[in-house]
Amino acid sequence: MDQEIVSATLTVAAPAARVFAVLADPTTHVAIDGTGWVEKCVDPDPLIAVGQVFRMAMYHPNHPDGRYGIANKVIALDPPRAIGWMPGTEREDGRLEFGGWTWRYDLVPLGPSETEVTLTYDWSAVPQSVRERLPFPPFGPEHLPNSLRHLADLAAPTHRS
Repeated sequence: MDQEIVSATLTVAAPAARVFAVLADPTTHVAIDGTGWVEKCVDPDPLIAVGQVFRMAMYHPNHPDGRYGIANKVIALDPPRAIGWMPGTEREDGRLEFGGWTWRYDLVPLGPSETEVTLTYDWSAVPQSVRERLPFPPFGPEHLPNSLRHLADLAAPTHRS
């Protein structure tokens, strides 16, 4: 794939503040994930600041360890309009290393009970050394729309947390 940024957009039947609250709650990310790779939230505190790190327990059959951890650094936080993070790994000495790809959700209120949500995956900053080991994007074309549908279900006014 020549394109280094992919995105999908969906209109969600919920106010922007509600959609943002779901995204800012790391415990919902297991249910939002469209791949099934996110297994568990390790850091359940709400996302409230750029620079905040939250961790997830992951599983991927092609990962050398199968199960692994991701440390995500918040890189965008503009309630209720945008939230994004950069996944990385945490070394044994506590140092964080990031691979250059990012996730971002942009929310546009369409009225009191509808929000247009765009999910963007950007791997344009991934160094060549990483690209030689990992395919990008590491998921099929259905992943972003699936994630947005899961988000819409979670944000729906009838959904019970």
